[in-house]
This record gives sequence, C-alpha cells and structure tokens, in this order.
Amino acid sequence: MEKVVQYKTTGTCCQLMQVKFENDVISDVDFIGGCNGNLQGIKQLVKGMKIEDVIKKLSGIKCGSKPTSCPDQLAKCLSEILQKQL
Repeated sequence: MEKVVQYKTTGTCCQLMQVKFENDVISDVDFIGGCNGNLQGIKQLVKGMKIEDVIKKLSGIKCGSKPTSCPDQLAKCLSEILQKQL
C-alpha cells in the first residue's frame, strides 16, 4: 500500500516536501517552493529508487554557504520515514 508523508523543511527555499512510497521504494516526490528545475530533476532521479540509496547519495549536500540543501532535506525526510517504520 502506497504511503504519503509531508515534511516541513528548514534552511532551504523549498518549504514543504511530499513523498509517496511503497515498502522501501519512492514512487513520487513533490516540492513546494525552491528551484523548480533542479527539484524536478531530483524528482525524476529518485523515482523508483530505494529510500536507503537516496539517503546515502543526498545526505550532507550543502547549498552555497547554507548548512543544508533541498537534497539534504529530502534525505532527512527519508531518514525519518525509515525510523518510523522500524
């Protein structure tokens, strides 16, 4: 059964992420705010990927001088999803 999680971001131009997933695979992700082109690219790249693989690839990415980024915030969101499933 597909699940949907909304995540309020911090420290990024994107304010909200909505992730759809089934088991441990991402089926879709939407972003409110942020750099539309870049976020559409991230959306297409992560569709069909395992949550753990996306976390490994995106964790720790920074945006300029900010301590985080939209990809890093997505990794944080996905980490929370994994923690709640345990």
